[in-house]
Amino acid sequence: MITLADLQEARTRIEGVVLPTPLVPLHDTPSGPLHLKAENLQPVGAFKLRGAYNKIASLSAGEKGRGVIAFSSGNHAQGVAYAARALGVKATIAMPAIAPEVKKRKTRRLGAEIVELAEGSEEDWRMAAEEMAAEHGYAMVPPFDDETIISGAGTVGLEICEDLPQADLVLAPIGGGGLLSGVAAAIKIGGSGTKVVGVEPELAGDARASFERGEIVDFELAQTRRTMADGLRATRLGAITFEHIRTFVDDVVTVSEEEIAEAMRRIVLDARLVAEPSGAVAAAAWMFRRDRLPAGQTAVAVVSGGNVEPDLLAQILTG
Repeated sequence: MITLADLQEARTRIEGVVLPTPLVPLHDTPSGPLHLKAENLQPVGAFKLRGAYNKIASLSAGEKGRGVIAFSSGNHAQGVAYAARALGVKATIAMPAIAPEVKKRKTRRLGAEIVELAEGSEEDWRMAAEEMAAEHGYAMVPPFDDETIISGAGTVGLEICEDLPQADLVLAPIGGGGLLSGVAAAIKIGGSGTKVVGVEPELAGDARASFERGEIVDFELAQTRRTMADGLRATRLGAITFEHIRTFVDDVVTVSEEEIAEAMRRIVLDARLVAEPSGAVAAAAWMFRRDRLPAGQTAVAVVSGGNVEPDLLAQILTG
């Protein structure tokens, strides 16, 4: 389990590279005002830079010299590529062929080498990355199930506590659980009574099922792939993230594809921020699932990313 010292160390390590993002007010929602934690404004367009930089910066000189590898469908890939470039480290990304083209292009532009993987499961992609790591001596930068990654993501929670101490409800997306774990730990370790709720698509509801059953539930990739929220298609929580979620998170709720699309539309038109589908799920829960959430008057929704295919964004805005 991460500690307050881990979170503070992570914040010091990422300072000057990762942006402290603003809380942007969204006034006109069906459930009342909402504060948007705009992680889509990070240099890579997503919160993933926090954990990736914290992890790579913490490696030994020898590990950095051999390079790093990650497996990712998009935002983590860009976070690792950006962090590696900033630290002068070679980065290789094992990326499924089905990953959004916009995320592949941005990852390549950041200087990372992409190894495209054929159809398979998330476990297949992880194993492929681990085989390359063993062959070349690369250090693995996991997408979420790692204390250093979680601590980096948790700096989002530290900023929320400092910028809006009166917040009584924080909503964060959940795929593999790294962001939610870190945010919830940062908020709860100090004894805050603020409620923290994870949000995921109904079509990829493994975290909700796991939270309810008290054990990790696996979904098939064919099932989670149906959601437009490509950043939340993880088929299971990590063992480390699950323990953090059980300890610090108050609930996990799901939202529909239609609710995600409408939340994206409202965020663009009313807050002038671009949210990818994964980045809009937390706001969607506040807008359309208020009856499922704990009581709260001052709410924050983490907009985890804004890397959306232009065609999809245009379709949603005009649909």
